[in-house]
Amino acid sequence: MPEAFQACVRTPFATVGIRATDKHITHFRFLAPTVPALAPPRNSLAYLACVQLQAYLDDPKRAFDLPLLMSGTHHRIAVWEAMCRIPAGKTRTYGEVAQELKSSPRAVGGACGANPLPIVVPCHRIVAASGLGGFMGARDEGFELGIKHWLLEHEGALRG
Repeated sequence: MPEAFQACVRTPFATVGIRATDKHITHFRFLAPTVPALAPPRNSLAYLACVQLQAYLDDPKRAFDLPLLMSGTHHRIAVWEAMCRIPAGKTRTYGEVAQELKSSPRAVGGACGANPLPIVVPCHRIVAASGLGGFMGARDEGFELGIKHWLLEHEGALRG
């Protein structure tokens, strides 16, 4: 599967596959931790994404500054923009974001699940009123929610 990406980076929670054109980062995808890293990255933007991902892993307050290409409905883009306004170490609920956007929590969750650039566009910072909520379409403990938990703990939004 690494051949489908311009870079693959091993992290403590998964291998992150990065898709990039010569002008934009288009996808971050969480792959099984057993997927090998892809070195060197296949283009300069993939390399830059790897450098910034490592900087985030070293310091969760480190903001990403990448040229992104994201396409989606007006609503999805509004949700993704709202995600980007949530600082590291903080969370908002699906309901809070829905209220801000005059939407529904379910629609916000759908936009979270359709996010092509998790971590960079931090959908993990949106949680349910009663706990973590879902992640990558999963609602039960396992690989996907383990990633969300790791990211929130890394940023200091969860303790322990």
